[in-house]
Amino acid sequence: MKIFLLAPNENWIVDRMVSEFTHANSTIATSDPNDADVLWLLAGWCWDQVPQQLLRSKPVVLTVHHIDPLKFNDDAKAMFLFRDHFVDAYHVPNKHTAAFVAQLTNKPIFTIGYWYVPEVWTKPNGLQMRDKYGLPSNKLLVGSFQRDTEGGTRLPKLAKGPDVFCDQVIQLATLSDIHVVIAGWRREYVIDRLQLANVPFTFFDRASMSTLWELYNVLDLYLVTSRHEGGPQAILECAAMKIPILSTDVGMARDVLCDNCIVAMPTETLRLPTENDIEMNFANVQKYSISAISQKYIAMFESVRTL
Repeated sequence: MKIFLLAPNENWIVDRMVSEFTHANSTIATSDPNDADVLWLLAGWCWDQVPQQLLRSKPVVLTVHHIDPLKFNDDAKAMFLFRDHFVDAYHVPNKHTAAFVAQLTNKPIFTIGYWYVPEVWTKPNGLQMRDKYGLPSNKLLVGSFQRDTEGGTRLPKLAKGPDVFCDQVIQLATLSDIHVVIAGWRREYVIDRLQLANVPFTFFDRASMSTLWELYNVLDLYLVTSRHEGGPQAILECAAMKIPILSTDVGMARDVLCDNCIVAMPTETLRLPTENDIEMNFANVQKYSISAISQKYIAMFESVRTL
């Protein structure tokens, strides 16, 4: 069996996922859709880059990472329903997305979580990393490494909950001596809010993966404050590296994190996860290592071939 993976070529997380899956499953992955037994449109929004004759002649699995109900207007629904004619089955990473997609199609839906690469997401010496990046060693470092601002504006991308993140860290700053570590791109909204509230922060613009790995390890707390998510990858990465994390109940949070690490922000006063919480997260995330989860993906492709 050969699987073609559609990458967006946007230097984004899905490109990394295509690369990781291809490397871990090199015997079945192909870069030529003509040679494939199954077409996996991991970048579903780029579906029309594959010739329609191939989409009609080969089994097609399309990944829906997440859907923001606030943006799913009539045009978005019409596009989904049109594309549905070319799709044989859907892959989603969590039960929230599965429930939404089930309202739109009668095609099979496979719920399989994302993965992480254990060899990448390991834990070095966090104190040494703080010194390397000039971050304070005597403050509570709180992190967020995801996009939060709508493109071309300074408006918040509400699905990611940057307003909730800012509300939380501003409140936390009244209770603890904190320093916020933010990375990624399109962080203008958070930067504006933190500056206005005089909350100290350090920003790492478009940090590389190796830099993100080191930045994770300086943190006392990582916050996921999203309203809608596919993963996010931060949940897997923090759990794998034993980084304290608190998350809203989005994406894969309940698949990986213990109950104490899932919070109803902004109504709750945040508390740091305990060592036991962190160990529970680490135990839970093991089943999402790329070697373990790949078997579920392969089983999905085998199933789709027989539809």
